[in-house]
Amino acid sequence: MGKKIAIVGAGAAGMSAAHALSAAGDSTFSVTVIERANCCGGMATSEKIDSQKFGAEFVNDGVQGASPQFANTYALFDLLGFKASEVELQVSFGRDKEEDFWSNVFPSNVIDKYSDDIKRFGWVLKVIKRMEPLFGLIPVDVMLSMFRFSPGFGDVIVYPLVALFMGTGQQTPYVSSVILERLFLDPSMKLFDYSPDSFLASIPPMRAFPKLSDVYAEWKTRLEDSGVTFALETQVLSVERNKSGVTILTQNVKNSNTLHEGEILGDILEMHFDEIILACDADTALKILGKDATFLERKVLGNVKYLYDVSITHSDQEYMEKYYQLKFQEDLFSSKRKEDPKAQQSKEFAKRNFKPLYFIRSYPADKRKIEMSFDLTNYQPQFGDKSDKPHVYQTIFLDKDDSSYLWTESEIRPESIILKKWWKQQSHRWQHYGGTVPWKMMWINGKNHTYYCGAWTILNMHEIAIASGFAVAYQMGADYPFKDNDEARRMFALVLGVSHGTRMRGEDRKGFFA
Repeated sequence: MGKKIAIVGAGAAGMSAAHALSAAGDSTFSVTVIERANCCGGMATSEKIDSQKFGAEFVNDGVQGASPQFANTYALFDLLGFKASEVELQVSFGRDKEEDFWSNVFPSNVIDKYSDDIKRFGWVLKVIKRMEPLFGLIPVDVMLSMFRFSPGFGDVIVYPLVALFMGTGQQTPYVSSVILERLFLDPSMKLFDYSPDSFLASIPPMRAFPKLSDVYAEWKTRLEDSGVTFALETQVLSVERNKSGVTILTQNVKNSNTLHEGEILGDILEMHFDEIILACDADTALKILGKDATFLERKVLGNVKYLYDVSITHSDQEYMEKYYQLKFQEDLFSSKRKEDPKAQQSKEFAKRNFKPLYFIRSYPADKRKIEMSFDLTNYQPQFGDKSDKPHVYQTIFLDKDDSSYLWTESEIRPESIILKKWWKQQSHRWQHYGGTVPWKMMWINGKNHTYYCGAWTILNMHEIAIASGFAVAYQMGADYPFKDNDEARRMFALVLGVSHGTRMRGEDRKGFFA
């Protein structure tokens, strides 16, 4: 029997940690994964829908897809026998053709309106890149003011873009400016190429994930075959750590959910381990540690702020048409570019092929606050070509405590609602990168028999969650499974450095700084 390891959380981070530890063999680690839900996957879930009505049997409702740069994610899919599907990343921002509508598919009047800001933006990205340590502590709204961008450029262009693709929601004005820079310049994270003429240079490729419930079910089966034990529908109540190891109290829980409504609690059990990996969100980790938390753990974990969002999966076409531009119209096209051959080419393309996957709008009463939607029928491959079926959409209403007074949730017809689900989302405010990332995580990781992993340790992305789980296992002596994949290793090395303050082992490195 090897060293006994408890992993709290069976999302991407916890499963990745279990994957790497179990690959070391039974004699090295004995791994138990503890998860509140009745299945693995965390936010990466799938839900059944009416196939006769909508033309597909399921939707992925928590995680839709990702950039092609997410090499660890796709390497895992390959290992498990799944493939992501390529789609074109088309986005429709706003609705009013003069005030807030723009797209990465063709130029609009709004892009022309902010042309001076757009041209200056490329130079500012380079400045942020050169001075990342400084701009890591400067929020986006302050940065935009520093460089004298017009207020509308932030409200209409910058905030919606970052919120949509970095998952920063209503906190976007207060996130670190480095997040904005990395959206364009970081080879492991970027989605778009910058254009001084149209802001976004192209329609980049995107990948839609396969059925995630099947992915995680297969992953669980393979880990069990490798000796990993799973305790599903089980929550950790408390942890006590001493020199000899970790004692935890667990409790069975039925009907678990984000708001803890209607849960049924069961028996309490005491368990003993040598080490614990907290692959859950930061405030859950702090609650589990309780009085046993050290001063640094309270400071670092307590600095992570969470917000509550609700997603409504529905088929209300009228709601979508009221608040978003779903189809190309001649008057949406830039009135100043009728003689521009390149712009005209994009217009002709849009006439035939404008099928946005993502939609985002600002609330008129507060343009810094936004609502997001997805066209799941256009996005997810299981729908195929179902032009004769109602489209399935998902609309996300963000930050319940601070923004629910703006929500238009009640306008979605009740009979069109397929699924309603609450989510707990990390805030990416600049304080996160001053009080938690990067220097603080390495001060608590690996101390007191305790390790931490999850997307919250850096940025809310499935890819970072996976890399963070691998990094914890690596620090405990396991191998990194994709060390021959240069793109995957780049992200892993970044996460390892930021969260643990170390480099890959000498035999795994390619270059001194890897």
